[in-house]
Amino acid sequence: MQINPVIFGAERLVPEKTAGSAAAPGNLFQQVLQDANQRQLEADWQTKMFISGKTDDLHQIIIAAEQARLSLQLTTQVTNRIIEAYREINRMQI
Repeated sequence: MQINPVIFGAERLVPEKTAGSAAAPGNLFQQVLQDANQRQLEADWQTKMFISGKTDDLHQIIIAAEQARLSLQLTTQVTNRIIEAYREINRMQI
């Protein structure tokens, strides 16, 4: 039995900086969306493999599904915060 390390998505939210470049908020948000999508695709693939009988590791499938769910939940919360901040800026009187 092989034990795989658990890697949380927070490390992926901080992009690696190259010399002289700053990460744009749009790029960071796009990266979070791509990460959520990739996790969902991975969970779907593992589920299909289990249904077809090519794997019997139910624990990994449940973990992948939960990671996909949490990633989507994080993406939704970040989106809501961005929209809330945008609305707050629009309400400001100059």
